[in-house]
Amino acid sequence: MAPRVLPLPRQHSFCPPTVRNPFVHPGRLSAGDKLRIVLQGIILLPLRAICIAFIVLLAWLFASIATFRHPGKGSVPLKGWRRGMIQTALSCLTRTLFFVMGFQVKVKGKVANLLEAPIFVAAPHSSFFDAIITALTGMPSVVSRAENLSTPVFGTILSSLQPVAVSRQDPDSRKNTVTEITKRALSRGQWPQILIFPEGTCTNRSCLITFKQGAFVPQVPVQPVLLRYPNKLDTVTWTWQGYSLKELCAMTLCQLFTRVEVEFLPVHVPTDEEKNDPILFANRVRQTMATALNVPVTDHTFEDCRLMISAGQLTLPMEAGLVEFTKISKKLNLKWNHVREQLDTFAAIASASKGGRIGIEEFAEYLKLPISDVLRELFLLFDRNGDGTIDFREYVIGLSILCNPANTEETIRMAFKLFDMDEDGTITEDEFASIIQSALGVPELDVSMLFKEIDADDTGKLSYDEFKNFALKHPEYAKLFTTYLDLQRYQLDMLEEDDIESPEVKHSPVRKSAIPVSETTPTARNKVCPEGNEEDNSSTSDKKDD
Repeated sequence: MAPRVLPLPRQHSFCPPTVRNPFVHPGRLSAGDKLRIVLQGIILLPLRAICIAFIVLLAWLFASIATFRHPGKGSVPLKGWRRGMIQTALSCLTRTLFFVMGFQVKVKGKVANLLEAPIFVAAPHSSFFDAIITALTGMPSVVSRAENLSTPVFGTILSSLQPVAVSRQDPDSRKNTVTEITKRALSRGQWPQILIFPEGTCTNRSCLITFKQGAFVPQVPVQPVLLRYPNKLDTVTWTWQGYSLKELCAMTLCQLFTRVEVEFLPVHVPTDEEKNDPILFANRVRQTMATALNVPVTDHTFEDCRLMISAGQLTLPMEAGLVEFTKISKKLNLKWNHVREQLDTFAAIASASKGGRIGIEEFAEYLKLPISDVLRELFLLFDRNGDGTIDFREYVIGLSILCNPANTEETIRMAFKLFDMDEDGTITEDEFASIIQSALGVPELDVSMLFKEIDADDTGKLSYDEFKNFALKHPEYAKLFTTYLDLQRYQLDMLEEDDIESPEVKHSPVRKSAIPVSETTPTARNKVCPEGNEEDNSSTSDKKDD
């Protein structure tokens, strides 16, 4: 018999990202590094701490003077001597602060003025030390959480920069933030330039993740700013898994010096097409920056961080939650809450697997079915990279493009009709077992546990509503059913081809054994898949290209 060909070609756009997890930075220190940090820190740490405290208090004093009795509390731009004090005094103090901390700053390119580019977009965002850009660009406004403005000392300094405040309690915060950025960018010089880190979270600089649209909605020119930290020992990268804020600060202050390169690329003026499509505008700017940095781009976003944390709470490896949410949500029309619910189901299936991936044994155990040809084929459809396991990303894609489209009212009715062999409107356990055993080729299979799970009212019979409710909650079975029908048709086609080529062996018992269901349930097969109606088989099997 010819080999079975899978009906679903793999779409390149769903291939896994080149960078598996941009949100972790292990950062292991050798014994020599630890010894060097301790010896240098004995002298450098206390001296630098004293200097930093003095500079910060001095910056707070200038910020207090500049904002003293200023009307509007951030709704009116600072002008005249107030703005001049911020640009001159705070910019100088910030440069001094980084010099005291041991930073050697190398600047490339030319900084655009306010009329040339109202917005700076900086990437990759990997550390709180990225704030060095503010000193190099004349202390522009930044986007910050509203809670930060109430922090003692630092809140006053931050308020003097007139940031765009983001409130987590406000359900319209994202919309209001974009509106405020647009208003300032189009103010024709009344407001200072705005510095935005469009990635929205910190990464390990191995790639550029999805850019958020806020900096690109105003349709104004932007200047890309690149950050590099070419140090042998990395003490600045602050990610979701790695060193804490305090640890990184202490280790950095204990270094003799820390190199940082800031490169200002040419201003990107949006085309008419980019003005009408902020996503296109953001992607082109990101690609320009990625090319200059010589790093790949991925479709990870902050929502992946949330899923990664949830995966850790479910005792899965944290990287198991990474799905490239931007791409998955757009292509499959999925919301974060729905993907989060699927993560719970995936964790329940993969709980026995140490690597946070589903093998065919766990897949069969979850479906309460034995490993068979039909189950193997369904597993292969989920296993997109062919490594013999299903990760969470493959599971989400599989449910969306394989199982959910197959789980239609028509498919459910067809399956119920197949199981209801005596056509009395209910399915007994014997009828259920007969079809399952025949379809999977396991005559002694015990399906009592699966039957009891479907039989919600414990009557010993399955009504259509019970059958339908279970099918809607477990779309994997719908695809299993249509896969079984595909295999049955395939075997019928192969038999007909063999019969045409060798009519003298038409009644060979070997041929009959190729389709076990024809021996045991001929009526059921004819009700669902009559031999003479093979042209109408597209409705029972989802063959949508993914």
